[in-house]
Amino acid sequence: MDQASLESLIRDWLLAWTGNQPDRLLAFYADDAYYQDPARSGGLRGQAELSGYFRKLLAANPEWKWEPVEILPTARGCCLKWKATIPHGNEAITLVGLDIVEITHGKISRNEVYFDTSAFG
Repeated sequence: MDQASLESLIRDWLLAWTGNQPDRLLAFYADDAYYQDPARSGGLRGQAELSGYFRKLLAANPEWKWEPVEILPTARGCCLKWKATIPHGNEAITLVGLDIVEITHGKISRNEVYFDTSAFG
């Protein structure tokens, strides 16, 4: 995937994390995709597992916003440094984190998410 296509995919995918539209987000993932984040350290695999988790996660956070800080291409996709603004009580928390993203046939086949969870107390 060329740099412009990769950057476009990543930007569109990050936009899909906002607004509680899980089907829109799931469309970016391969049928057998692997997903892992601090809350699911054992990982999830496949559309059924991702769907259940994403539906709850997006419903609980409909107004969070994600933006790319740096997209570092790799042989299989990219390492993505991102910034998220997450409403939390009467405030907003800003997080910076890193994703490992692998892409197969234009879909995300692996997505590992890393960030410091201590901001949530």
